[in-house]
Amino acid sequence: MTRRRPERRGNLAGLLGDAQGLTQTTEHGRALPLSELRPYAGQPRRQFGEAELEALTQSIREQGVLQPLLVRPAPGGGYEIAAGERRYRAALAAGLQEVPALVRQLDDQQMLEVGLVENLQRENLNPLDEIEGALRLLALRLNVAPQEARQRLIANLRHEAEADVAVFAQVFSLLGRETWQSFAKNKLRVLQWPAEVLTAMRERGLTYSAAAVIASAPEDHRPALLERALAGATRQELRAFLTSLTPVRKRAGTSKKQLDHLGRTFGSVRWFNGLTDQQRTDLDRWLKRMPTWLQAED
Repeated sequence: MTRRRPERRGNLAGLLGDAQGLTQTTEHGRALPLSELRPYAGQPRRQFGEAELEALTQSIREQGVLQPLLVRPAPGGGYEIAAGERRYRAALAAGLQEVPALVRQLDDQQMLEVGLVENLQRENLNPLDEIEGALRLLALRLNVAPQEARQRLIANLRHEAEADVAVFAQVFSLLGRETWQSFAKNKLRVLQWPAEVLTAMRERGLTYSAAAVIASAPEDHRPALLERALAGATRQELRAFLTSLTPVRKRAGTSKKQLDHLGRTFGSVRWFNGLTDQQRTDLDRWLKRMPTWLQAED
């Protein structure tokens, strides 16, 4: 199947230059009423932690909104937020009437790209949102569906395609988290984890490290592990608990009956004299592999 090459946009400073520039602008923007703003429906960030929003709300009460939001004119009036929904929510909670904003003419793909770049550069992004967001960003740059972007990442681990690898390298360099190879080897498998684990990661803040322990555990142990993880158990504590749930296997040992049989066999001159040349050769090889503490002294 012929692969489509990534669509190029003018002087995009590589591939993501304009998206990065828009999210890191030094312009002050103009004041817009909060009543005229609304979140963009395609916003890739699903969760906004309460503690995080409370801290930002308090900061905005004391210092105001220091970085302008990025918005575009919305059909029917008002503006849709491309970057800055956290600041928008915190400003509402702080009781502000207006916020600084930059108004740009952005198409749907640019809206997604800007939102993804802004959110993926955050340190506290939900791990599942991070993985799915990176795939969506790659898919946009490759001009394919996220599932195909995933398949191409895996395929390039075996046979690198120059056009694909160039996009992978630039995207992950921009995000500043890891290489595309590390992402493909270690993160993509998360999407195959049990549904209950993914739901807890997405909706209840289950950490990546805890989720990895639970996903690898036997199915009947997962509910108990998940309960402990959501109550605050560490990765080490989860592993210790899983070990306690796993019955210790009894080591298969040599029985007395087997030892008696070996003693009678090796002590029989008649048995030894009845061996063929090949059997004696095999026996000699076997004896040479025995531990030194079992070998007879010369």
